[in-house]
Amino acid sequence: QVQLVESGGGSVQAGGSLRLSCAATSVNTFSIYTMGWYRQAPGKERELVATITSGSNTNYSDSVKGRFTISRDDAKKTAYLQMNSLKPEDTALYYCYVDVSIVPTYGSSNYRDDYWGEGTQVTVFS
Repeated sequence: QVQLVESGGGSVQAGGSLRLSCAATSVNTFSIYTMGWYRQAPGKERELVATITSGSNTNYSDSVKGRFTISRDDAKKTAYLQMNSLKPEDTALYYCYVDVSIVPTYGSSNYRDDYWGEGTQVTVFS
């Protein structure tokens, strides 16, 4: 099991900035492949915001390109999302996602799994 703790959400005026963090922890040894951020606005489906691979390759939705930057600190097992030039349409619950390989406490083989955080609210007002 891997636990994700998200922080950094809040309310901000349009044009402002926020920085989200997502820290991954576990009692087991684990390594992280892809880390990402998704969001879900009321009445809408969850959508991709940005992802970053273990090789630091990034992918962004068209709606946030040029405004948001995803990064990661593998030593801290933490992902960040720097959000600039925020718009009211960025208002949503933002979820952290990780794709990991876990070394089991018992057993011989690592196993792959993915986890979601509980979400952090971002509200942008005009």
